[in-house]
Amino acid sequence: MRTIGDEHKPTDRADLPAGLSENSSEPDLIDWHGLDDPENPYNWPLRKKWTNSAVGYLATFTTIMNGTLITVAHEAINEEFHISDARFPNSYWPVTSWALGGALSSLIVLPVMEDFGIRSGFLGTYIVFMCFIIPQALAQNFATLIITRFFSGGCVSVLANTAASLVSNVWEGDRARTVPLSLFVTVFLAGSSAGPVIGGVIYEYLSWRWISYMQLIWYGALFPVYWIWFQESRGTKILQNRAEMLRKAGKQVFTASEVNHTTLLQKLGHSIKRPLRMLFTEPVLFVFTLWSSFMIGTVYVFTQSVEQVFAGLYGWTPSQAGYVQAAIAIGECVGWTGALVSARLYFASASRNLEAPGTPVPEARLYMSLVGGFVGVSGGMFVYGWTSYPFLPWIAPTIGLFMVGAGINVVVIAIADYVVDAYSKYAGSAIAAVVLGENTFAAFLPLAAQSMYTNLGFRWASTLLAFLALVLAFAPVCIIIWGRQIRARSPFMKDAMVERSIQATTV
Repeated sequence: MRTIGDEHKPTDRADLPAGLSENSSEPDLIDWHGLDDPENPYNWPLRKKWTNSAVGYLATFTTIMNGTLITVAHEAINEEFHISDARFPNSYWPVTSWALGGALSSLIVLPVMEDFGIRSGFLGTYIVFMCFIIPQALAQNFATLIITRFFSGGCVSVLANTAASLVSNVWEGDRARTVPLSLFVTVFLAGSSAGPVIGGVIYEYLSWRWISYMQLIWYGALFPVYWIWFQESRGTKILQNRAEMLRKAGKQVFTASEVNHTTLLQKLGHSIKRPLRMLFTEPVLFVFTLWSSFMIGTVYVFTQSVEQVFAGLYGWTPSQAGYVQAAIAIGECVGWTGALVSARLYFASASRNLEAPGTPVPEARLYMSLVGGFVGVSGGMFVYGWTSYPFLPWIAPTIGLFMVGAGINVVVIAIADYVVDAYSKYAGSAIAAVVLGENTFAAFLPLAAQSMYTNLGFRWASTLLAFLALVLAFAPVCIIIWGRQIRARSPFMKDAMVERSIQATTV
């Protein structure tokens, strides 16, 4: 089998594309036209890379808000649909169903979307997403709201994570991806925290249905932006489009991905089984999934607890309580600077790596998470809890919220970076396991917020969360001390380390 373009390993003739049999003449296998092929996303001009990344960040920030915008209007929704929160926070079910839709989508739909290309997959999902917002605005019963929110959550999981895929498609190498990927995590978290803020502004002057109407307006206005500036960045799809044009011209040309294609069922089985297997057989991945999930769950807990605390202490309205959550989003943005410091410490560790000389130590990704976990999240929770007195000004517990937001961003970025490094050969499956846990905690942890803050009181409920954060913050301490020995016992991590050593030797 011949290759058009640069060096390419021969590909087996098993699973040939439709229309190409064993008796067919030998096809050409297309590849990039040299290392400097301008259509290769890695070779795009810097301005083009940042433009596409910025469009992805915009999509992430605006769509992830869909999960929390509605939380400020729970009283009006309860009144209209005769729902009671007296014994259980039933008003949170629309957010729970939204997060569960995201969990299912991240495990099943996202891997399948790769076959459609990032541009067509994004634009198609975006249209479906807007269609599911319409019945949320027009819902005549609570069940309609819950069901449509489930599907919109599934769409958001695809749309919000598009920026992560885009970054990995256009930025080559750890150093190049450091800032773009950390920006993605920051935008993702800030969008979730900003939802109640923007929702509070809308609900202050309009009815709860206008929260959905306003989303339709700005999502519709942004669609032309995505249509014009959101370009295809998946290399395999670009090559496939090039091969299709050549086939139309009568040439028998295929890409490696077309020749070695897998069926939909095979892809689904692979995308479900490996992440679940790794989650329950890899202790490090399990603990870090638990830690990251608690961080994300805490962001959603605030959509419930902040209103209870600030309404109870200062008599604030739901909209006013929504505004104060801007402190969390601001903290997450400030926490991004911690990710930059973490990157410098990580790359500096390459000079002392005896295991794979010349490559950074994976555990160096976790140094700043100690500050984020102990000082930011746990310390911020203690501040948030023990400044919850009516005689103290509202800014006091707000500072605690700011600290938690900053710490969460540092921790989540550190976990994502470490998981990708330690499980580099299986990074996709490892991250899928983490995302599954995050969505699950976002769905169910906030359901306990009302009873916690009612039965334990504002101070002790936050203290309980602070102690849980404190316990989880010790996880990186163990990994930093015994990381090398732990990785040696893990078959998945061991394979990743062998791969890193080979890469270092090659370089």
